[in-house]
Amino acid sequence: MIKVKTKNKNLMLIYLKRNLLAALCIAMVFSACKKNSSDDAAANKKGIQLATDAKFGSVLTDKDGKTLYFFASDAAGTPTCTGGCETAWPLYYSADASTDLNLNKAEVGEVTRADGRKQSTYRGYPLYYFASDVAKGDIKGDGVGGIWFVAKPDYSLMLANAQLTANNINYTSTYAVGDGKTIYLTDSKGRTLYAFAPDKNGVNTYTKSATQEGIWPVYESEVLNVPSAVSKADVGVITVATINKKQLTYKGWPLYYWISDLKRGDNLGIVIGKGPGLTWPVLQLNATVAPAP
Repeated sequence: MIKVKTKNKNLMLIYLKRNLLAALCIAMVFSACKKNSSDDAAANKKGIQLATDAKFGSVLTDKDGKTLYFFASDAAGTPTCTGGCETAWPLYYSADASTDLNLNKAEVGEVTRADGRKQSTYRGYPLYYFASDVAKGDIKGDGVGGIWFVAKPDYSLMLANAQLTANNINYTSTYAVGDGKTIYLTDSKGRTLYAFAPDKNGVNTYTKSATQEGIWPVYESEVLNVPSAVSKADVGVITVATINKKQLTYKGWPLYYWISDLKRGDNLGIVIGKGPGLTWPVLQLNATVAPAP
């Protein structure tokens, strides 16, 4: 049996303790560096950010991870949540450019409100917080009133909650002359979408040439994401053989733009044809399913 002298044994213990201490120091340094790196990354976030939610997928947040929202009544790009509305839905504004490399910076903008304050926008929609979202990642405001929706970068459709107006005459959701907002479909940037009354389920009967398509352009889009008020099962895509384009449908109705709707929020096409809403109605959520071919 080998005997180790006490002196040598003490030296070995000292050696081991020193190495252990050195290893602990190194580990602490790496841990601190990692933490500082993470903290620095969080601290350096600016402007609108993208976050991933288990239910909603990719959503827009502020730099601290607080959820942002779109308001259907703002489809024209003008903020309409004012006064008491702002208590529940505070506006969001950041003068800083987004540092999120996955965000399309071209879609980010700002608008000046009637009172002079600035508000950040995405795809032209003014952005808001929801006061009841307390913790980072909360999304309690989606679907409120059927007109507030979590802000996402990948909606195929959106909803407008707006007055129908054409030829300086206001119309209700039943196309009677009168005031009152109607909830209807738009594209992801607030442009009004229409149905053609003679169309059939999944069949575009209008677009027989490029000339016609120039007057009532088809809405080209793949089915990506829709607001929670819209059933994704009601949305589809067809191919229009005459112009070789894909066209989005809702409840079987092919979707179109009207050429004279020059800006987001315009819905001038409702009076074209036989009368208000008879030939080219806007697509409301409660629209009947298009008839079979």
